[in-house]
Amino acid sequence: MTIKPGAFRFNTDSMKLEIFRGSANYNGTASMAGIGTLAAGQWEEIQATSPDIQTGGTRGLVAAGYNGSAYIKNIDYFNVDTTGNALDFGDIQNNSGWMGALADRTRAIFLGDGNNGGGEDNCSFVTISSTGNSSTFGNLTQQLKYYGGLASPTRGVRGGGYPATVVIDFCTIQSTGNFVDFGDLTAARITHGSGVSSPTRGMWGGGATPTNIIDYVTITTQGNAADFGDLTQARQAVAGCGNAVRGIWSGGYTPTYINTIDYVTIATLGNATDFGDSTWTGGYKSGASSPTRGTWSGGRTGTTRQNTMDYVQIMSTGNAVDFGDLVSNHDGAGGCSNGHGGL
Repeated sequence: MTIKPGAFRFNTDSMKLEIFRGSANYNGTASMAGIGTLAAGQWEEIQATSPDIQTGGTRGLVAAGYNGSAYIKNIDYFNVDTTGNALDFGDIQNNSGWMGALADRTRAIFLGDGNNGGGEDNCSFVTISSTGNSSTFGNLTQQLKYYGGLASPTRGVRGGGYPATVVIDFCTIQSTGNFVDFGDLTAARITHGSGVSSPTRGMWGGGATPTNIIDYVTITTQGNAADFGDLTQARQAVAGCGNAVRGIWSGGYTPTYINTIDYVTIATLGNATDFGDSTWTGGYKSGASSPTRGTWSGGRTGTTRQNTMDYVQIMSTGNAVDFGDLVSNHDGAGGCSNGHGGL
């Protein structure tokens, strides 16, 4: 039997409808009997839910951070598809900063919950459609900070951190428990907030010491990352978000703060292209996105922390527009949403 991308099947084990997706190396020929993950593609569950069903629209979360004098544990939330100021959601378990975050349709996981920004392997989670404080999830394979998180509909992946590391690890988002080894980045680096994804491919752009590297992995498999291309500028403290087609990165530090926004087409390989400019010059922002809109919240220029939020329409190009304000001024927070490109 041969299978071509776009075919459907009913999985009698999971009792779910699935679609066969072609991978990046699919060459137009059929793939042999597709059970599980294949070289030419993979079966993927068709989701019977959406952010609109769960929360009335895509909900973005921004958790913890540093306000200039103390690390905090509050979680802000907002509707990505509107504009306006963020609201209080609840708290993570501990005062924290320089953390990462990732999410599926219903659950957000915060990477590095604790230790006042000093580096932590503890992770906690919340149910996105509700409000309230986070609960214990499990531990990463390393006790670091400045993590870059991304996700597919089922799997959460962390790449990099500080001190600079090559380690990639992953979890099953709807379970609780410790992360396990996935593979290695192409080079050790700090990836704070730079993860973007489609349902099949995860990517990290930039990092410290300022680099223009973009790495990618196939989320449903395990193994080392490969080179995708380069950002338009070598920079660290860059924040990523996107939809299933495009990954977008905003701001960063070169070692001067910049307002650059650039993008790639996730399914291809190649260098990033200029998208436009942020509404302000800075780094250490927190990204969150819906299928149509990318947002960035908070961050800093020099020692000045921001509560600024801005956004772009992902499938256009042009300068960002003001969205609203966070509850407080801070940087180094973990940002995620229940409508990003990996879903």
